[in-house]
Amino acid sequence: MLIALNKPYGVLSQFTDRSVPPKPTLAGFGLPKNVYAAGRLDHDSEGLLLLTDDGDLAHRLTDPKHKQPKTYWVQVEGEPRDDQLQALRRGVELNDGPTLPAQAERIDPPALWPRDPPVRFRKTVPDAWLAITIGEGRNRQVRRMTAAVGLPTLRLVRAAIGPYRLDDLQPGQWRPL
Repeated sequence: MLIALNKPYGVLSQFTDRSVPPKPTLAGFGLPKNVYAAGRLDHDSEGLLLLTDDGDLAHRLTDPKHKQPKTYWVQVEGEPRDDQLQALRRGVELNDGPTLPAQAERIDPPALWPRDPPVRFRKTVPDAWLAITIGEGRNRQVRRMTAAVGLPTLRLVRAAIGPYRLDDLQPGQWRPL
């Protein structure tokens, strides 16, 4: 079984939480029993999360050897310059080493649901949207990459993992694949 879930902002990519106060988890979405997340999305990231009851499939989806590309729509602070996009495309140096090259391009703002809480808006600071596709998955990698080139991330939505797409799923909705 393979399930696509649109993980809302502020939800952990796990079924339990021992923190005080507890944070919302995947347990609140009526998912089938015995599935678990194949990969993770940060608490403050949104979008496509795949869940499965098949360990081999989870391994193929998450192991870097299989290089499943992950595409993110990223709202950044600032107006991206060509040299910043080129740096992302070449790969950037992070504190845990250089990243692999990414696909990075400016996009029109995607038609998304409102985020709660909303992204902060500043009249004097422009923002823009990028589509970034990476073939690895380090902790908070896309956020760290955009920050490294001077474009801090304001909102991050995973739109695709390999052939699987978010499509029209709304936050908290899921569907079998």
